[in-house]
Amino acid sequence: MKIKNTWLSYSDTQRKELEKLAKGYRSFLDEGKTERECAQLCIGAAEKAGYVNLEEVIDSGRRLKKGDKVYAVCMEKTVALFNIGSDPMEDGLNILGAHIDSPRMDIKQNPLYESDELAYLDTHYYGGIKKYQWVTLPLALHGVIVKTDGERIDVNIGEDDDDPVFCVTDLLIHLAAEQMEKKGNKVVEGESLDILIGSEPLKGKNKEAVKENILKLLKEKYDVEERDFESAEIEVVPAGKAHDMGLDRSMILAYGQDDRVCSYASLKAFLDVKTLKRTGVCLLVDKEEIGSVGATGMRSKFFENTCAEVLNAMGQYSELTLRRMLANSKMLSSDVSAAFDPLYAAKFDKKNSAFFGKGIVFNKYTGARGKSGSNDASAEYFAYVRNIMEKNKVAYQTAELGKVDAGGGGTIAYIMALYGMDVVDCGMAVLSMHAPWEVTSKSDLYEGYKAYKAFIKA
Repeated sequence: MKIKNTWLSYSDTQRKELEKLAKGYRSFLDEGKTERECAQLCIGAAEKAGYVNLEEVIDSGRRLKKGDKVYAVCMEKTVALFNIGSDPMEDGLNILGAHIDSPRMDIKQNPLYESDELAYLDTHYYGGIKKYQWVTLPLALHGVIVKTDGERIDVNIGEDDDDPVFCVTDLLIHLAAEQMEKKGNKVVEGESLDILIGSEPLKGKNKEAVKENILKLLKEKYDVEERDFESAEIEVVPAGKAHDMGLDRSMILAYGQDDRVCSYASLKAFLDVKTLKRTGVCLLVDKEEIGSVGATGMRSKFFENTCAEVLNAMGQYSELTLRRMLANSKMLSSDVSAAFDPLYAAKFDKKNSAFFGKGIVFNKYTGARGKSGSNDASAEYFAYVRNIMEKNKVAYQTAELGKVDAGGGGTIAYIMALYGMDVVDCGMAVLSMHAPWEVTSKSDLYEGYKAYKAFIKA
């Protein structure tokens, strides 16, 4: 089944809209390299669009009504936006869901050490990564340090032109004969992903003088002690900005596009819709890359609790109303799909693969091998979504995540489907998924934006 490349159909006006969207997306990627930073960007954009904090509504005791716009936040890492429609809440919601965490390395709680007059920070990788891809790259530190008195210090080192950067070193090729014989998952061990942060000793110190110099610098710049790492969340991410890619500038190369390409397109589409008949929700969550666990992951009760609070603020809460609302909801679980890569064609079923320039990708099911861990959308719901796309002239394609026995992956879809709501996976195609630098197509970003906007209005 041949699908036309979307680039061939765009007018000059559409190309201008596409480039404007891509420019905003690159800025979002540059400023939001962690889930905390993404959440803050989303809150800022929501407030600018007229959304108010749900906690303020609850504290004031005022009632929510049709046309009101509110947001809720969980631990500064997960955000839910509600645009209240005119239809009864019991009839269900239209939900755009995506995740804002990405594979990375996290600094351990007791990370700082010196070895042979070099200072390092010990790390623990987060999510599914190829560990060898993270060596010799310029790296940045993003996060927070919270002191025992409650003072919070924001950390962002490695992004400004005048900032230092960091790296994980690698063994020189001249001595790497044994290393090169290892399997890919053993070429670089997890405990070897320690970042080099200093080599200058502190004068007057005879023991661990390089480490002592680092501690001195931390004290001077941030007023923190070594034990303050125990209550810190510092993430190690690739340093540098998102780039247009290709001589034709048709693609974007950047860190964290899984799943911030879907998050940004969902948020932008959601905020661009002013009034709705059916209440709309944009849900951006944390921890998807490690199983959607914890208080800020999709498995938590945050979304359900927030829905209960919204109903209560409307004077409509009951347990039965909440259950009916969730069961009657419809959702696009927006997560990226694997783009067909001609250099690794053997791992793909070409006729069931996603391609750059062919539009948003729908995955009726994800999972691994025998659909393990999958949400399998019903034929009826898939037809309903296809109808929305075709009525709104949105380019779309369908795909699986590679050959049946090649591997697989999952999303948050199956968790939301537990309420009995209709859910289907969809998102943009990505090359080099989970690598420090990933590649997407600008045209697919544009079609994704159009798809999310059409769905939320349906």
